[in-house]
Amino acid sequence: MSRIAVVPGSFDPVTLGHLDVIERAAGIFDELHVLVVHNPGKTALLPVAQRVALIEKSIAEAGFDGNVTVTSWTVGLLVDYCTDVGATVLVKGVRSQVDVAYETPMAIVNRNLAGVETIFMLPDPAHAHVSSSLVRQVASLGGDVSPYVPKVVAEFLQRG
Repeated sequence: MSRIAVVPGSFDPVTLGHLDVIERAAGIFDELHVLVVHNPGKTALLPVAQRVALIEKSIAEAGFDGNVTVTSWTVGLLVDYCTDVGATVLVKGVRSQVDVAYETPMAIVNRNLAGVETIFMLPDPAHAHVSSSLVRQVASLGGDVSPYVPKVVAEFLQRG
């Protein structure tokens, strides 16, 4: 039986911390779905299709794309996607206790709704301070984001 997991996020844009969590999760599970989801509480910088493309390019560039599928889910419950693909685990990257406090109620509801467990994974400490919103702010002010995002994302944001 395959162990299938989903790494959901807005990934607006994908950061090196995201990529670190995705790569390590890909090493644990037989099949990994990286799922770009719409967060109604956030105003997106990049369209969903662009985020999917940047994640795919970043993963290919890093060289661990064998068991990873990147797609999006913009309508419905996250656990509905999990059920559709046979995933029993969500992997969530957490940077601090603030993230854990935010994610815990959702983890409990996802388990209650569909029996989907949530695993919290810490990013490499070198990337734990970086968020997509910080990257967007630095990029919007003309700063160098290359220490925080995959090369393909830095190049895209510099052109933008």
